[in-house]
Amino acid sequence: MKALVYTGPKALDYRDVAEPSRRPGDVLVRVAAVGICGSDMHAFLGHDERRPAPLILGHEAAGTIIDGPDAGSRVTVNPLVACHTCVACREGRPNLCPIRQIISMPPCEGAFADTVAMTPDNLVRIPDSVSFEKASLAEPIACGWHAVRLGARVAHRPLEALDCMVIGGGAIGVGAALCLLAHGASAVRLSEPNAKRHRMIASAGNITVGDPDADGFSEDSSADLVIDAVGFSTTRAAASRIVRPGGVIVHIGLGEATGGLDIRRMTLQEISFVGSYTYTPNDFRETAAAIFDGRLGALDWIEARPLSDGLGAFDDILAGNAVAPKIVLNP
Repeated sequence: MKALVYTGPKALDYRDVAEPSRRPGDVLVRVAAVGICGSDMHAFLGHDERRPAPLILGHEAAGTIIDGPDAGSRVTVNPLVACHTCVACREGRPNLCPIRQIISMPPCEGAFADTVAMTPDNLVRIPDSVSFEKASLAEPIACGWHAVRLGARVAHRPLEALDCMVIGGGAIGVGAALCLLAHGASAVRLSEPNAKRHRMIASAGNITVGDPDADGFSEDSSADLVIDAVGFSTTRAAASRIVRPGGVIVHIGLGEATGGLDIRRMTLQEISFVGSYTYTPNDFRETAAAIFDGRLGALDWIEARPLSDGLGAFDDILAGNAVAPKIVLNP
């Protein structure tokens, strides 16, 4: 089969590879659409020791089962596989399973390929009316769905009564904004420095998009709930400044490990900080259902490109030339 293989920093090779190895019970899915995630970009730059070269990246996939009793079924892929027996799994939080695995991280090859192996329990069927490209958004948007659920649980007022701000206009940020709206937020602001993306993001829903450096857009103490979908020290500093006393910061982004949080202000003004990692299987299924029934909007902020042009897509994202919040590759 063909695959896009990460071979070293800023290097991807589209070439022939062996079919993926399978765990007992796995089925093969012929990949029809697979999104480029921020974690794929992190690995591409050589910044992720968990993803050493050579490796097939990609974990935001949708396609068709090609063997087993459900062969021919159109599915979207939950890429997180947990043990189902540890304390976290028994509590319904397999995203925190200490031995969880995810495709695109050894020993599991990713979905930038013609086929990917996955346990059937992690596959959600797609209605015929939904494209593979839109279905592949279930994974990144589920991160926002999980984050919104955690933030709403901590907040002292209902979501519809909160002023909400999302930092970051990639797919995680846009997805989080749409999830806020789907959960009852009346309006959402989104901070994104790349002006090329503003029009497409604003058309996705009731989202007010602005430059974080523009006067008045990200004023101090101007939001009750802030979702940081980037995770750099500068965005954590912005979240610390923007959130109101008694408010909530939900942190999804994994851009940078340290710096930025104003711990003194968080303590003196009782600001809650919530780490949010991926999603639970129920979050994933609920997100997929919201995509299928239209609660997350038209989801027309995708740009599709052939997998063979994957290196060009990565280069465009790195250079800031990608207008769409999400580029999806088609094998």
